[in-house]
Amino acid sequence: MAPTSMTTPTHTIDAFHRGRFHVMQPKGGGHRSGVDAMLLASLVAADKPVSVADLGSGAGAAGLAVASRLSQANVLLIEKSPLMADYARKTLELPENAFLAARVEVLEADVTLTGKPRVAAGLVDEIHDHVIMNPPFNDAADRKTPDALKAEAHAMTDDLFEAWIRTAGAIMKPGGQLSLIARPQSIAEIIEACGRRFGGLEITALHPRPDESATRILVTAIKGSRARLTFRAPLFVHGADGHAFSAFVDDLNNGRAAYARLSPKRNPPSNSRKSA
Repeated sequence: MAPTSMTTPTHTIDAFHRGRFHVMQPKGGGHRSGVDAMLLASLVAADKPVSVADLGSGAGAAGLAVASRLSQANVLLIEKSPLMADYARKTLELPENAFLAARVEVLEADVTLTGKPRVAAGLVDEIHDHVIMNPPFNDAADRKTPDALKAEAHAMTDDLFEAWIRTAGAIMKPGGQLSLIARPQSIAEIIEACGRRFGGLEITALHPRPDESATRILVTAIKGSRARLTFRAPLFVHGADGHAFSAFVDDLNNGRAAYARLSPKRNPPSNSRKSA
């Protein structure tokens, strides 16, 4: 008998929300989603049917996390890379995701398109209540990865936020919410890109621990709003000791809570729990 050939797996199937849904992701190549995607998804809070677009969705982790937590959410995963879009389609075919697959679609398109080419690609004007994004975050001066797909997913180009936020404004309904996660170093570019398109920015610094500098920011904004910018109380991923998630971040990471925007009438206590 000829020996059985052994092949190295090209992907993994990873559980999120404590096994409620799963994502097929490339192994050792391309962008692999984790806590960032779950925290991004937690920014979408709704108690009625909503349409959500996930720009640069990769294999779909953030968009699926929204659909997992919100049973009335319909999600469009928008991804430029044919390979990552195919992972998103295969993710939706997983038996574990049958409960949400009918509410999620994959669109293979470049989110930086403008005008008629953007509309022709399927990025239609003013149809979504929420647009979420986790754009590439590495500065061009950072050390580049030899993996071309991963480099494309992580490398920040000139005017990236302007292009992505412009598209978000175009495909979002008036009064809709933009949500994104980024590095703190990008705060100026984000505010500038929001410009007159979005107002009422709420920015939360995300710190690994209470005595460590922020490594991410969570940003939400409302299309057409003229409200002023607000810096919210910081979130701490871990406590001062150990690697366990803080209780509130653990709830956000596992789809048990939403990190909703502040009430216009009064501010809730820092890190107060908000039901989805």
